[in-house]
Amino acid sequence: MASKADVKKVLDRLQIETPSWAYGNSGTRFKVFGQPGVPRDPYEKVADAAQVHKYTGAAHSVALHIPWDKVADYADFARHAKELGVVLGTINSNTFQDDDYKLGSVCHPDKKIREKAVRHLLECIEIMNITGSQDLKLWFADGTNYPGQDSISGRQDRLSESLHETYKHLTGNQRMLVEYKFFEPSFYTTDIPDWGTSYAHCLQLGERAMVCVDTGHHAPGTNIEFIVAFLLRAKKLGAFDFNSRFYADDDLIVGAADPFQLFRILHEVNVNGGFDVGTPVSFVLDQCHNIEAKIPGQIRSILNVQEAAAKALLVDHAALKAAQVEGDVLEANAVLMDAYNTDVRPLLEEWRTEKGIDPNPMKAFKASGYLKKIADERVGGNQAGWGA
Repeated sequence: MASKADVKKVLDRLQIETPSWAYGNSGTRFKVFGQPGVPRDPYEKVADAAQVHKYTGAAHSVALHIPWDKVADYADFARHAKELGVVLGTINSNTFQDDDYKLGSVCHPDKKIREKAVRHLLECIEIMNITGSQDLKLWFADGTNYPGQDSISGRQDRLSESLHETYKHLTGNQRMLVEYKFFEPSFYTTDIPDWGTSYAHCLQLGERAMVCVDTGHHAPGTNIEFIVAFLLRAKKLGAFDFNSRFYADDDLIVGAADPFQLFRILHEVNVNGGFDVGTPVSFVLDQCHNIEAKIPGQIRSILNVQEAAAKALLVDHAALKAAQVEGDVLEANAVLMDAYNTDVRPLLEEWRTEKGIDPNPMKAFKASGYLKKIADERVGGNQAGWGA
């Protein structure tokens, strides 16, 4: 069991990256609802992200999505972020919104389309070279809708070839994060449907390739903490995309659907070294549904991750190990439940006060008047969104 001081030390270094697209209008395939004050360009997105860091002290980087966040001068964009107290983080590619990708991108049967997709991935690496970003995150919508539509194994061959071509252009500390999703927008086969497929390709690629676990990309009932434990043991867990879901890829506020699952995941992160100094694991939000206010939604997600992490750190590992060795099933479970049922909010309020942060970030942000300010100032122009 970590002491209060040890918990605070982990909180000091637990930074949770927010996604630029969460600050723009987002939604479902049925409707995207607009909101007043939504950013009109990437610079305004970063300004909103800086507010999340200001009130939480735990969101110092912003993930970008290309082409949604294309700018003329990435060096100037990085300077803008730094002036606001944040940095540009993960670069996410987009190979799912071009008409040429109707039948796939890196797995497309037409070599010219695959080459086009790879050129985009290399463009993302060029952006990383300017912004100093460490991670290239790859999620592919590639797949099929009907039996017989394409060769399942042939698509894996094309995928492997495209990944290898991209991988060899990584330099310095750059990494490739391969994300999976069990279905949607393809409904028969998805070319990277699960963690095992991601893991297999990462093993073939090399040390720079690691798996990204999006908590909303699994079938209901999936034991995500097992996946996390396995990948940490194999030293192949590169990042999380945290969100919450009741059915599929809902992208709801983290912990909204199953806070106990979030605790169990972070318990495995803790016991397998994911919170250690120098951990390779990046903690990122991918929470971007269409009805909650943008900035407060990100703040709430971060607070929920912090609470779950603090609880996970309070697990009495000596007692847990003793119960496990003795085969005392109920006692072992009780040890976990005792930590989960601990109210860590006073500890987090104390930590924030010591860091010079308001102990109640949600209340403090609401009182700041920032939402009214941007609603008044950001009039005219085109609000940022998914581009769907």
